[in-house]
Amino acid sequence: WNCSFLADQTDDAYWLDKLTPEQFRICRQKGTERPFTGALYHNTKPGVYSCVCCGQMLFASSTKYDSGSGWPSFFDVLSKDAVNLSEDGAFGMRRIEVECSSCGSHLGHVFDDGPAPTRLRYCINSVSLGFRPSP
Repeated sequence: WNCSFLADQTDDAYWLDKLTPEQFRICRQKGTERPFTGALYHNTKPGVYSCVCCGQMLFASSTKYDSGSGWPSFFDVLSKDAVNLSEDGAFGMRRIEVECSSCGSHLGHVFDDGPAPTRLRYCINSVSLGFRPSP
């Protein structure tokens, strides 16, 4: 994947051609998948989770845990530069949105009720993630 090339693609037509309708709804229109339905929710294999849109590496499997929320949850990112965080006041709630820093794709939200050592819970839509197993 060439993240710098994809980061320049902000046109909906470009993404509609590259993503499934569900990926487009969640990643480009800030949607949410139904809890407990994501293909990567139960994944326990070692590897790296990446942005489905541009391939940027986001989370290590070693930081994934079962939060019981219904979405893949991680207590840390691979690099603080991998994501952008911003306040999200949609639906009358105050949450912190997590976006891919490379392509701006909506990933999910981060909460401060996670486990040690960070006490964070990155609650991420499975459909916004790719997975690369460790060799």
